[in-house]
Amino acid sequence: MIGRALRHIVSPSVRRTFPASTLQAITQAIAAGEQHHGGQVMFAVEADLPLHALWRGVSARQAAERAFAQLRTWDTEHNNGVLIYLLLADHAIEIVADRGLHGRVAEADWQRICATLREGLRGRDPAAALVLAINDVSALLAGHFPPGARSDQDALPDWPQILG
Repeated sequence: MIGRALRHIVSPSVRRTFPASTLQAITQAIAAGEQHHGGQVMFAVEADLPLHALWRGVSARQAAERAFAQLRTWDTEHNNGVLIYLLLADHAIEIVADRGLHGRVAEADWQRICATLREGLRGRDPAAALVLAINDVSALLAGHFPPGARSDQDALPDWPQILG
């Protein structure tokens, strides 16, 4: 508990970790991907959790699910929103998919994308790793919600959501 609290107190800045060029690359990848499927993808990053959340033992998964609800990622016509969530202080990556994808995409597929992204973020080009993860999510969505299933409106913002 103390180690985790210290990581959250001295967590890296989101703006320093994700410069404007990386945020723009994420935005472009989401927008481009959504041209090839009928789903909705969001990306959110949070530097740390508040101390009261740490005291209550909130996990990265619980924080991701909270963000999914707070950002209204579930608010899509076909219940096919997907949130890619990073919690920097915990080095955690979570993918939360709406109920329209349950039973269509295996948990192992989401975990594979998380593992690949985790490795990529440790490498020399984190922006490329993020774009690859977004492209992988888009490929899964395209298999279940082809472009013809897309509504006329972009229900969720394409730009990254910086939380906290």
